[in-house]
Amino acid sequence: MTVLVTGAAGHLGANLVRALLAQGRSVRALVYRDRRALQGLNLEIFQGDVSSPASMEEACAGCEIVYHLAVFISLRDEDWPRMKAINVEGTRNVVNACLGQGVRRLVHVSSVHALQNEPMDQAIDELRPLVDWGDALPYDVSKAMSELEVRRGMDSGLDAVILNPTGIIGPHDYKPSHFGEVLLALARRKLPALVVGGFDWVDARDVSLGALQAEEKAPSGSRYLLSGHWISIKEIARIVEQFCAVPSPRFVAPMWLATLALPLSPLLFRMGVNRALYSRASLQALRANPNASHAKATRELGYQPRPIENTLEDTLTWFRENGSLEAPGSGRLLERG
Repeated sequence: MTVLVTGAAGHLGANLVRALLAQGRSVRALVYRDRRALQGLNLEIFQGDVSSPASMEEACAGCEIVYHLAVFISLRDEDWPRMKAINVEGTRNVVNACLGQGVRRLVHVSSVHALQNEPMDQAIDELRPLVDWGDALPYDVSKAMSELEVRRGMDSGLDAVILNPTGIIGPHDYKPSHFGEVLLALARRKLPALVVGGFDWVDARDVSLGALQAEEKAPSGSRYLLSGHWISIKEIARIVEQFCAVPSPRFVAPMWLATLALPLSPLLFRMGVNRALYSRASLQALRANPNASHAKATRELGYQPRPIENTLEDTLTWFRENGSLEAPGSGRLLERG
């Protein structure tokens, strides 16, 4: 039976589709416009839009499994209308189409950002409540609201599983993602300074494998946090420096100074970064709860994220092989343990 992947041409989608094809599955890839990530793959391309109920009914027809990855990620408050249309209303359309077309299981990819950070002295796990409007960022709220749409579907009999990955990085980052641009900016010496803080990053390939494990093993209605490893921005810059043989920025701004400097962040656009590294949303993420537990996913699904150093090396190698980075005159690959 056919497996539908929404958001198939995105960063996670490009990795999940390859994992499904490696299993010999028949894949239908829902694509809105950009197809670069899927070129040369043996799959069915379905041009559609999650914001269209009719489009989703047609896309889900004849599918046994649906992986819902389509999402609009933005760090800007003014993008709320589009986030609501795609992340919330789009998920509603996917859920309704799954119910209407008799899909056996929906695997919905949410985000750690849908979960509350506090209390900060305790690890984030699957028992954390969803964020609400309050002080939460619009993107975080949109992901929480999308989960409520999936829960509504479950109440109507839909077999669904929810996954909450942390920050996704890794190969097949064609657009590239926000963090992919950060890595490229570091490798090209386009960032004048770093900032104190870090985040839990997880390899897109590991999230894909976790999703496959959830499809096969997870009880209906369950949730799994798919985290990786917390690493500081300063340590990431050190790894990029070692791999690319370019010096990393030496100035590391404290959080209070980075916050004061936010009005100047658009200057980064003229330095080759398509989206500003430092924004209200990104600074909030860098001081978020550093402890996200994947213990449940490991225990019940066999989920095991690879070392973050390997992920960064593989991502930079992929950028280099795809023409986004020039090979350094000197430098070496990281030695894997």
